[in-house]
Amino acid sequence: MLIRRAFYRWQFIAAIVLPVWLLIGYAIFGSSGWGVIGLMFAAPIAFVSLGVVALVIAARPDVRRAKAVDWADVAVLGVWHLLIIAAGVYGPTGITFAILAMVGAIAAFWYAVWRLLSDGARRVRATMEEYERLASSGRAPGAGIPGQTRTPRAEDGGEVIVVREERSWEERRD
Repeated sequence: MLIRRAFYRWQFIAAIVLPVWLLIGYAIFGSSGWGVIGLMFAAPIAFVSLGVVALVIAARPDVRRAKAVDWADVAVLGVWHLLIIAAGVYGPTGITFAILAMVGAIAAFWYAVWRLLSDGARRVRATMEEYERLASSGRAPGAGIPGQTRTPRAEDGGEVIVVREERSWEERRD
């Protein structure tokens, strides 16, 4: 649980730290002038993509409640973050790691969206099953829950009284 909670916090910190690492890594290891142009695009895109994935993961109710990501999230985020760190070394394989980091960004985003939608669908399914169970037993939803009382159904009295108030234009203006 400690590692999962650490990754929950790290994913937000990483949105700032990893793009800064790309800049620092270029200052230390970079050698080409064309790399600066690529870096001008890569750092903001990394910032946005890391932030969006972190927010989508944090949007899941189970993650918010536990303040911890799942182990699958740890694996996906860990691999993606390591690829970004490796791309920031700018060695002979730097372009390979940069391409892998881009593929990792796309994979992490769609993984996070898939998990958000599947968790939401699971929760809706459980809610509907509970509602159907209560409806089939003849009990109102909420009945039997401590602190809540069942409201009796109103019988149809056969007539409806409508009260309508009309005001003139001058009275409505005030």
